[in-house]
Amino acid sequence: MPRFGRYRASSSARQQGPGPAPNPPPAAVPVRHPHAVWYGSAIGVLAVLLGASLWWGLQRVPASSAPAPAPAPASPPQPATAAFDQKAIDEAVRRSLESRPLPSPATRAAAAVAPSVVRVVGYGRTRRGKEFERGIGTGVVVVDRGVILTNLHVVKGAHRINVTFADGSDSQAKVTGMQPQNDIAVLQAQRVPHGLQAAPMRSTQNLRPGDQVVALGFPFGIGPSVSAGVVSGLQREFESPDGGQEISNLIQFDAAANPGNSGGPLVTMDGEVVGIVTAILNPTSARTFIGIGFAVPIENAAAAIGKPPL
Repeated sequence: MPRFGRYRASSSARQQGPGPAPNPPPAAVPVRHPHAVWYGSAIGVLAVLLGASLWWGLQRVPASSAPAPAPAPASPPQPATAAFDQKAIDEAVRRSLESRPLPSPATRAAAAVAPSVVRVVGYGRTRRGKEFERGIGTGVVVVDRGVILTNLHVVKGAHRINVTFADGSDSQAKVTGMQPQNDIAVLQAQRVPHGLQAAPMRSTQNLRPGDQVVALGFPFGIGPSVSAGVVSGLQREFESPDGGQEISNLIQFDAAANPGNSGGPLVTMDGEVVGIVTAILNPTSARTFIGIGFAVPIENAAAAIGKPPL
């Protein structure tokens, strides 16, 4: 504790005799001891230092002592995705096409109709009764119960008609209808293979010059054969070399056709029959193809069945 001194009167004053009462001594004034001032300052400084030390210590508490935040819920695993650029995609497509090339439009068109194409042979008989091949041509199945369209000149005058289907089986056939003005004959096969397909047909209403087409048949008895070309014109007329017949409203095309293609289908790139091949134009006596063929529109040819096909 700080100590305070008191003021005392001197002894001479206490020894004075009576007389007027002396003035009372002044009240004692507390005097701070020099050491007391130093002690107070030291205590204040210590308090400040102690507070600073506590603050600094709190700031240096390691993060491990603080409560850890709750872990975030784990997200579901995402499938790994490979990054492809356009160059890699183009390269993959190129390799795929090289290993497995796409069929051409002509190939797809021919494949759509090929199961319905038949080989037609008309047989004659000599006076001695010997049978011979009178004509070889092509036909197309238009009704799956064995109804076939072909050219009349292929079977006209035949003693017997034989048709060979795409699966290799054959059958006798007979003429059930004719359309002489368009050189069309309708055949009915006596035996029909299981699963026989009728060819899909399409109206020629939207057919245009330049449209791609294929012709299927048995040129010179070889086949089935496929040739490709375009529609060269519409509503053409053709007169037979001997002048015995004139046919109008024909489709002109440049796909190769030769003797034996007669009666075969003319097919669009959609795999649909639009005509029946009936003639080729060659002003010479060679009777071979020089770039001009004709087909009867399917609407006209199929009308020979007895009802509109489309």
